[in-house]
Order: sequence, then structure tokens, then C-alpha cells
Amino acid sequence: MLYRIEAGLFPHLDDTIGRKTAASIREALGIPVKSVRTIKVFTLEGLDAQQVNTLMAKSVLHDPVLQAVSLSPLPLPEEGTSWIIEVGYRPGVTDNEGRTARDTAALVLGIEDRSSLAVYTSIQYRLHGPLTEEQVTRIARDLLANELIQRFEIKSRAQWDAAPGFAPKAARVTGASCDEVNIVPLSSMSDAQLMEVSQKNTLALSLEEMTKIKNWFSSPEVAAQRKELGLPADPTDAELEVLAQTWSEHCKHKIFASKISYTDKEAGTSETINSLYKTCIMNTTKQIRESLGDRDFCRSVFKDNAGVIAFTPEYDACIKVETHNSPSALDPYGGALTGIVGVNRDPMGTGLGAELICNTDVFCFASPFHDEALPPRLLHPRRVFEGVREGVEHGGNKSGIPTVNGSIVFDERYLGKPLVYCGTIGLIPAEVPASKSSTDGKPRKGYEKKAQVGDIIVMTGGRIGKDGIHGATFSSEELHEGSPATAVQIGDPITQRKMYDFIMRARDLGLYNAITDNGAGGLSSSIGEMAEDTNGCRIDLARAPLKYDGLRPWEILLSEAQERMTLAVPPAALDEFLALAKRMDVEATPLGEFTDDGVFHVTYNGKLVTHLDMEFMHDGVPQYQLNAVWEAPVHPDSRIEDGGVDQAELLKAMLGRLNICSKEYLIRQYDHEVKGGSVVKPLTGVKRDGPSDAGVIRPILESEAGLVISHGICPKYSDYDAYWMMANAMDEGIRNAVAVGADPDRMAGVDNFCWCDPVQSEKTPDGEYKLAQLVRACKALSELCVAYGVPC
Repeated sequence: MLYRIEAGLFPHLDDTIGRKTAASIREALGIPVKSVRTIKVFTLEGLDAQQVNTLMAKSVLHDPVLQAVSLSPLPLPEEGTSWIIEVGYRPGVTDNEGRTARDTAALVLGIEDRSSLAVYTSIQYRLHGPLTEEQVTRIARDLLANELIQRFEIKSRAQWDAAPGFAPKAARVTGASCDEVNIVPLSSMSDAQLMEVSQKNTLALSLEEMTKIKNWFSSPEVAAQRKELGLPADPTDAELEVLAQTWSEHCKHKIFASKISYTDKEAGTSETINSLYKTCIMNTTKQIRESLGDRDFCRSVFKDNAGVIAFTPEYDACIKVETHNSPSALDPYGGALTGIVGVNRDPMGTGLGAELICNTDVFCFASPFHDEALPPRLLHPRRVFEGVREGVEHGGNKSGIPTVNGSIVFDERYLGKPLVYCGTIGLIPAEVPASKSSTDGKPRKGYEKKAQVGDIIVMTGGRIGKDGIHGATFSSEELHEGSPATAVQIGDPITQRKMYDFIMRARDLGLYNAITDNGAGGLSSSIGEMAEDTNGCRIDLARAPLKYDGLRPWEILLSEAQERMTLAVPPAALDEFLALAKRMDVEATPLGEFTDDGVFHVTYNGKLVTHLDMEFMHDGVPQYQLNAVWEAPVHPDSRIEDGGVDQAELLKAMLGRLNICSKEYLIRQYDHEVKGGSVVKPLTGVKRDGPSDAGVIRPILESEAGLVISHGICPKYSDYDAYWMMANAMDEGIRNAVAVGADPDRMAGVDNFCWCDPVQSEKTPDGEYKLAQLVRACKALSELCVAYGVPC
């Protein structure tokens, strides 16, 4: 049975959330709402009436000093409220507040098994003002609810008076039997059918890639092996999904790895570039490191979740910056929150685990004052701006990690998709204690890790749900009206913080040999990558802890979680590892073991889910063969003649431009003082109101050693030549660092590319030009890295 508890502020108290909501409705939508009052709603499942009354009597879900609470709808005032909107999460979407309420209720009621207990939260908005149903629907759809992850209901005052309240709704996911494994009959499919499967299932695979998978399963050797093992000739749904996420642009960077025929019409030259990544980034860094000789300060590059450089004799430093553009376009708050807590996990999973010391963020939006009609499914830039700001704020501040550097860029071309760069810097001890499986007891290098054959695969942190499915493949294709809601996940910084504290303790006790995060492909991604160390693994998905029933095996395997890590634990350390996790209130579950049989083998209660060759899984993706043609664009003369312009008015106009005006409003909402190591802060000057060139942090408080975090970005230069866009971005980042005291001989760079589709096609007729822009940017990266002596 479902019980519904409503908690609302007493009428005489100011509702600050309601006041803020009313202001947003007026400012963002121009709808004349007079005021808004809010009610918090908790829907409880799995409790009896006595238990529910106990929670209310003990004030578990409300503050008795400020709030009234009731099992029946809280009354509306006799006058004022004209419409009521209630917004809650869709089934399958993470509800962090509901989960916290569930855990608190279980603690108070003494319930140890929480599997049958659930709490779902929603917010009721009571609107006062002369509003039409059309206006109220617009308020709900365009401001209060994101229909990808939320659902809403609307009632007029007359409807409420006739039947007060809303019916309680469960958000538990139910569906197919958990052991359902489907076979995808690729062998009998035409090219058109292959592409239909790719598009319908958000696989983001090309016809060439789908054909290669089809041919591999149909090859005599593979067919004979599968027949001998009693396996179907065609792939299972899980096998196809695993290959799609492993081969995704998000994971494999296929455009950077492509073979490109590049023609420069201006210079009259042509050349073939076999992988921009290998030639312009990896080889350039190798060249710089060789030139440094004994002064080489790079520790680990291009092979882990984050790059590692030397810092002090006792510690190395690592940094990772990544983007969460697509999910932030669909759900700005959730997408950006997953961006910051997701990139936190990268240093956490680098080497044997880094301590997180600070964040850096760069955002690119369309104008928040955009006043033209929006295409379907696009959110207003103001809503995107505020959602991203709040998501990164909640993720960083609640994790206890300072934000010390960043910037915001505005351009109307970010209307279709914002750019949300989130970065985290960490410290790794130069040495950590020996593994429990060690025979010599010698300390290990902190930046090195390797799973061993026989190590137990252990998943820690958050449970698995439907949200977060197809994160890798969804991020690898363009946004469209059918982009899946399940690709967006709501991160949980509190659960992740507990897991982080546990991992640091386990690291210092030598309880694991390797660690990585459950990236955009979930267990498939993390275990698949770690299994490369040993060349194989065996997993039983029936052991995996789930948020709710109804997940198919492939969903369990592919679902991402923003607060989940996978570790390789020696058998001799397993009991101690699990005991420590229990003591620190972190869920840890053994799922299988690492093998050396060359197979990614997954079962569900004995039923086959995947049996994939490791080499084909990781190296089977075909290399793109692409063309790039550079011809400089022609721009009209933009010279401005000084015709007696009022310089004072011009100055005010310039200071009011979005890319020049103060960003203090946003910066002040990020905590840069937590941990106490911030030296040069985001705002500087006599009144601390001017932007600093870069951030400086003292991560080891008893040491005078400092780290400088800077960046550069100038996307408008790409309108002329992406070579000079890259060159100026690098030059800006380096000058910013030097301006706060950084040693130019001890700098390392992190390159992040957000690029429009550069593959020539019917929908991208200028693909060859866009790819040429990417080539020129990479050439600039290579040349300036060498010139400045800055490795990537």
C-alpha cells in the first residue's frame, strides 16, 4: 500500500523557495504569477499505517517548528491559490532525497532489509494569480519540470475543491523478468535493418561497424567456438550493447584515431595523417619528455583515468577534465551534477587512488536573455545556465572539494548544446603500502596499478538502476527529439563522498590492486577495461545490487552510476575489504574474478549473457577513413572608423557585454575555501571582486609547495582559423599560469576538444571543412606544446 505525506511551511512563514520560483516564472517566462507556495510530498511504499504514523510523530520527514504535516492534502487558503502543479521523478530516475528519506525511515523504524521499502519525493507548487490553463502548462513544462526525467500533474482550484489532492504514485520500475536475454539475429539482416537496430537501440554504430560485428559472429572460427560452447550463433542483446559502448566515440575517440587525407588548398599541399591522437598528442608529448631527459616530470600519461605529473618528493599530482554537454542539454541540473561528481571519480580511480584537492569548471551557453522561439526539446538558455550552475555547485560543495578556477563563455551557437567542462585535480602518494597479495612487502608506486589473475571483482558505492543506460553511445551522437531519458543520471555526492573516504582507507591498507570508475558504460566499461590487465574476466550479474526489480541483464551490465567504482581485490584481502566497507557504511559486492582466458564472460544465475573475445571487443573497431580540406573562410572587412564615439558610453556598453561583465554572482556560489588550501582565489583585488588570472592552491597545508590551475578558451577564433584558436587558447592558459607565479618549465597541459560533427555526410555537407579545422587545431597543439615545452 502507498501512503502520502505532505509537509508544508506554516502559513505565517515566508516560503523562500516559493518566492524564488515566482520570480523565475515572471523573469524567465514573463507570466504574471503573484506568488507561489510549495509543499514537499513523500510517497511511502512498503510500510504499514502504524510505521507511517511513527515517522510523523517522530518528525522524521519534516521540521515540526516550521512545517505542518498531514496524511491528507494540506488545505488551500480560502483565497489566493488558483492552480496547483505537482512535479515528481519518472520511474527509474534516481531520487536522492527519496533514498535518504528511505534510509532515515529504516533507521528510525529498525528495518534492516530495505529492499521492499521505498520513498518517492515530489514538490507541489500552489500558484496565486490570474493564470490560464495554457500559462500554467507552460510553467510546468518549461520551468518546473524536465519531462525527460520528471512527470507533472495540474489541477485548477475548482478541480481541487471538488477532489482535494493528488493520488499517490509509486516510481518503482517493474518490467521484464531479470533473466531475459534476447538474441539479435544480425546474420539475417539487410543493411537497412542493421542501421534500424543501431538507431532504435541508441547504439550509435555505423553501417561499417554493424557489418563488422555481423561478419565476426558469422566467421567460421567464431561460429564453431560458439556452437561447441552451446551458444547462439548470433549475438545476445548484451553482447551487442557491450560492443556498442566499447566502440563508441565517447570511449574510443574514433575521429581522433582515424586515417585522414588532409588537403591544404592555401598551401597547395596534401598529406595523410594516421591518427591525430597518436601524431599530434602522444608523439608530441613523447618528444618533449625525451628532450627533458632527467628533468622529465611526467609520471603516467595516456593510459589511466587521469594524467599524473611529479609534484613533491612525497606526492604526485593528477588532473582530469571532461565534458557533460549532451546530458546537460537535456537535464541541466542532473547532467552537470553528474559531470562534476563523475570527473571527481577519475582521479579517485587513477593509479591506486588520488585524494581530491580542487575543481575547475568552464561553461559555454547561449544568452540567458534569448527571446526567440526554441526548437522542440530545447530548454531556454537561462534554465540551462541556472541548472548547470546549481548542479556543479551541489556536486562540488557537497563533496567538500573547492572550486578554484573557471570561466563562462556566451555565444548564441551554444543554444543547441551547451558546453560543460568539469575538471578535478588530485594528489597521489609517491608510495603506498604493499598489497595484501604481495610476497615481498615492498611499497608500491602510487600512480601504478594492475589487476592480477584471480583477483576478485568488487563493485562499491551506488546501486544499479535504469538511469544512466546508454550514457556512452548517447554522448556519441547528435541530440534529437528521441534522445533517451535513461541516458541522464542524477549523481549522489553524499554516497560518493562516503565511498571516497572508504577507498582512501582501503588504499592505505593495501586491500586492492587496481581501481577504476563505472564510466559511461557501467560494469561493462569498468570491468572491460580492467580485464585488459589480465586478458579476461568472469562475472555473475545476479550478484549485483539493484535499486529495484525489473532490470534485464544487459541493463545491469550497461547502467552507469555516478557514485560507483570497481576494484580488483586479492582473495587474501577480501574479508578485510568487505568488513571495512560495512564499518564505513559503503555497499561492496563481489561479482566475479579476473581471468587470463581472453574472454569477457558474463552470466546471470548460470545463463549466458556475454561471451566476447577480449581482442575483438577492444581492438576490433574499424578505423575511419576520412577526408579533410582546408580553405580559409572569407570575412567582410570589419574595420571600425572612429567617428567621434562617446568613449564613456562605449566603455559602459563593453562592460555590459556577457563575455566581459562580472561573473561574481556565479563564482560566489562555489566554495573555494573548503580544505583551507586556497591561496590565489577565483576573485582578487582590493575588494576581491576582479577575476584572478589563475587559481593557486596549497594542497599539503604543512608544505609551501603550490599548484597552479589555469585555462584558456577562445572559440570565436575558429570562425577564422582553428589553428589560431588553439594557439591562443594555449597561450592564454600558459600566460595566466605565469601571471600567478607558475614555473613555465614545470607545466603540463590537458587538451579538451568539443567539436561539431566533422564527418562528411548528407546531414553534414561541410564535414571536410570541419575536419580540416580539427586537423589545424591539433597541428597548433603539437607545435605550441613543443615551443613552450609543455607535455599533454
